[in-house]
Amino acid sequence: MQVAPSILSADFGKLAQEVKAICDGGCDLVHVDVMDGHFVPNLTIGPVVVKSVAKASTKPLDVHLMVENNTFFVDLFAPLKPKYISFHIEEEKHPHRLIQKIRDLGISPAIVLNPHSRSEDLEYIINDLDMVLLMSVNPGFGGQKFIPSVVEKAARLKDLILRKNASALIEVDGGVNDKNVHELKNAGVDIVVAGSYVYGSDDYSKAIKSLQI
Repeated sequence: MQVAPSILSADFGKLAQEVKAICDGGCDLVHVDVMDGHFVPNLTIGPVVVKSVAKASTKPLDVHLMVENNTFFVDLFAPLKPKYISFHIEEEKHPHRLIQKIRDLGISPAIVLNPHSRSEDLEYIINDLDMVLLMSVNPGFGGQKFIPSVVEKAARLKDLILRKNASALIEVDGGVNDKNVHELKNAGVDIVVAGSYVYGSDDYSKAIKSLQI
């Protein structure tokens, strides 16, 4: 299991140190939540701050867009060359077009599904994706409780990936901890995002390793 700690739960007063700490602690990716105050009722960070995050990080960035006007934000963050840029299917009228745009920029494209969205809706684009991010909380704020139905959803998505002979990884974000990570692993999840669990611990390295099962 790969682990992508979310910097949403970090101490922004010492953000560079917090990013360095999770990288030194053995994380696989650094998860960056970009919220615009419109698609979700919260406002986080823009490319100027993320540029500093990228500079401090020794691991690839995983940029999760929770925004309206996805194409505008893809253009803003693409110059930072994250490994992944993910966008919400609920907010995109032409997902296939945006997937190709992200890939043409040399970045791995990913789609996000909110808790109520169906994994079956990805059937005709799953082969074009490098990752699918399943939200196990409603997007917008850290520290929320894990929604258990995402385990079954992940298993259905894994079945779809295998049936279509696709190579997309499955990522889960929200309320992940050492208690539910085993269920997620068994359902076929490849990457977990953990903000509060990692940054709320006394030992980042120990918390990260407890999820790398």
